[in-house]
Amino acid sequence: MSDSDVALLDRPIWSALTTSQKHLAEGGPKALRYPMDMTPFADMVDMSAASFAALGDLMSPSQVAALFTPEPVDVPAAFKVVLADTGEQMIGSPADSPLRDAEIVTLGAADVPAMMALTELTKPGPFAARTHQLGTFLGIRAGGELVAMTGERMKPGKFVEMTAVCVHPDYRGRGYAQALLAAVARRIEARGEIPFLHVFSNNTSAIALYQRQGMRIRRRLHVTALMKQG
Repeated sequence: MSDSDVALLDRPIWSALTTSQKHLAEGGPKALRYPMDMTPFADMVDMSAASFAALGDLMSPSQVAALFTPEPVDVPAAFKVVLADTGEQMIGSPADSPLRDAEIVTLGAADVPAMMALTELTKPGPFAARTHQLGTFLGIRAGGELVAMTGERMKPGKFVEMTAVCVHPDYRGRGYAQALLAAVARRIEARGEIPFLHVFSNNTSAIALYQRQGMRIRRRLHVTALMKQG
């Protein structure tokens, strides 16, 4: 993997929307975003006033644009910041973690209500009605209820982001997150691609879990969510 390939991860949203997921991109040469019913992620070719204006043109007054950037974003007066935080970008191959008492299943359109309910409960990050169309999502059910899941989201070049790592509070401590991460990673690697993920910097327990599975922190990114003023 060349340095230029890895550098795609410095601006993962822009990279994804100009490479493997360019068919999903909305916008033009200065600003791009995913469809809002998939994810609020967006980015710009640079931080110029013209690029921010192009981003604003893509947004309705009620919509949020979430950016992942290498440096803090200097937000123009036309926007208000609704989130400014940092996240760790982690890369690597999570170790296999077999389950003895549960089965991993592939999730689809019929599972969307249950997926949205689980993400609303556990708050792993944005999850919308069509997020599941960004890649494969795997889950674990108990008593007919979806209690854990993980899937794929951004795809910059040959990298695939693992996302929505969530477990119902009543089912934590059973190794479900580890098993699902490993299962999703094996599918990514079988296609000749490389798994990575993002986790908020203050989520030290999750970072420690991913490190125990063999992932490493590649770099810190700034997470900025914007709305238009007025």
